[in-house]
Amino acid sequence: MLTDYQRYRFYEMLPGLSIWGTIIGVVVLSLARPLWMLYAILVFDVYWVLRVLYFSIYLVISWRRFRRAVATRWLPKLAAEFPGRWETKINVIFLPLYNEEWAVVEATLEALRHSSYPASRLYVVVSGEARQADHWRQIQEQLKTRYTGRFADLICYTHPADLPGEIPGKGSNINWAEHQFKQYADARHWQYRDIIISVFDIDTVVHPEYFAHLTYLYCRHPRPERSSFQPLTLYHNNLWESPAVLRLMAFGTTFWMLFSLARLDHLVTFSSHSMSFQAALDSGGHAKDIVSEDSRIFYQCWLHYAGDYEVTPLYVPVSMDTVRERRWWMSLKNLYYQQRRWAWGSENIPYLLWGFRRHPEISWRKKIGLLLPEWEGKWSWAVVAILITLLGRLPLWLAGDELRTSALFFNTPHMLENLMRLAMVGLFISAILSLLLLPRRPESHPPHRYLYMILQWLLLPFSLLFFSALPCLDAVTHLMFGRYLGFNVSAKKRSEP
Repeated sequence: MLTDYQRYRFYEMLPGLSIWGTIIGVVVLSLARPLWMLYAILVFDVYWVLRVLYFSIYLVISWRRFRRAVATRWLPKLAAEFPGRWETKINVIFLPLYNEEWAVVEATLEALRHSSYPASRLYVVVSGEARQADHWRQIQEQLKTRYTGRFADLICYTHPADLPGEIPGKGSNINWAEHQFKQYADARHWQYRDIIISVFDIDTVVHPEYFAHLTYLYCRHPRPERSSFQPLTLYHNNLWESPAVLRLMAFGTTFWMLFSLARLDHLVTFSSHSMSFQAALDSGGHAKDIVSEDSRIFYQCWLHYAGDYEVTPLYVPVSMDTVRERRWWMSLKNLYYQQRRWAWGSENIPYLLWGFRRHPEISWRKKIGLLLPEWEGKWSWAVVAILITLLGRLPLWLAGDELRTSALFFNTPHMLENLMRLAMVGLFISAILSLLLLPRRPESHPPHRYLYMILQWLLLPFSLLFFSALPCLDAVTHLMFGRYLGFNVSAKKRSEP
């Protein structure tokens, strides 16, 4: 009989075992049964091309919804459709801060202040770290000087260092701020279900229509306490100054979010998101002892409410920074660590497997429907680029003389090339949309830089292999062996000083 610890450790090993099992299995079968692997590779490539085309269709659908959402003036609609009701909703923004520079904080607050939703109705909570006491003290002084009286309230909390049961990071900071704000709300006798919290990174610049649209959807939803609200995430704030690989990965994340927003059955909270304060408190608040608290809060709510919880897409975007540093090689290092941190979300797989055992009232159909997209997503993240760029031709290289004389051997390279040409449809659509999503070109950048924005897509195979697949493989391998990763803070620089 396994102990609880052993069982959970076994669950933690499963994502890595499935990924490494696939990679090792491809190598072994390429050596032992190259003919079998040729058929398998062809079937896999057909499947992946169909998936790319499927992805592209949803990408275009989501793009059209995004364009409609940002072109709509949501505050008049909110006031017209929910008169007297929308004023009862309380918007609270949580902004955790570590060592980010004032320019980043200022840009975030300026976007809040110029929102179409009245800034006088926004409660802004900035939560700094006692571990960075001097820096946090300076930021607080600037906050009070520049923004006192600009919002409904500007609240500053200091997250103490080394609290029991925590790991340093965004999750523990937010958890502390949530529980501090609960006392603030209780003192004013607010109803938790009327409080809409938005948990943002400190570099999150909201679209002017964000809070009007969020409040509109919250009022329109039949049970808003049972839903999170996920915006489209753009990584635009310092995009023109970032290296090409960072831009590619930023667009890749945005396109994945566009696809996910249109696929409601697979939508999970990611990075910046909004939700009812009631749901956050019911589920224990954002996790303080893990790295991937942004997605975990959805799974916490889903389990707490026995599967009766969802994510509502919010097509009005928020914009954040790429992980740019002063030197390009440091930017690439930051990118690797950021992707590894995101891939560490594979820790949600053992969490769900463990939680399923404790919730027998939830049907297995619902459980599998939740688990499979999460698991398959991490598997694809780690495996697909390696299969396509490295291992896909391994059976051809290792084929024996008998196989080398077959028609299949001669035709396979041509079939693979034709399949890859079909897959280029997705790449072409992505390149066009990336140009349409670009922020306005700074005057310091000449017009021919637009050409670089097209040519950068030639780096996609390199980027997917070294800054997507490998970080994910790194993360699941750490989890498999119980070598837990802490939260690394990504440096985000706007421009040269």
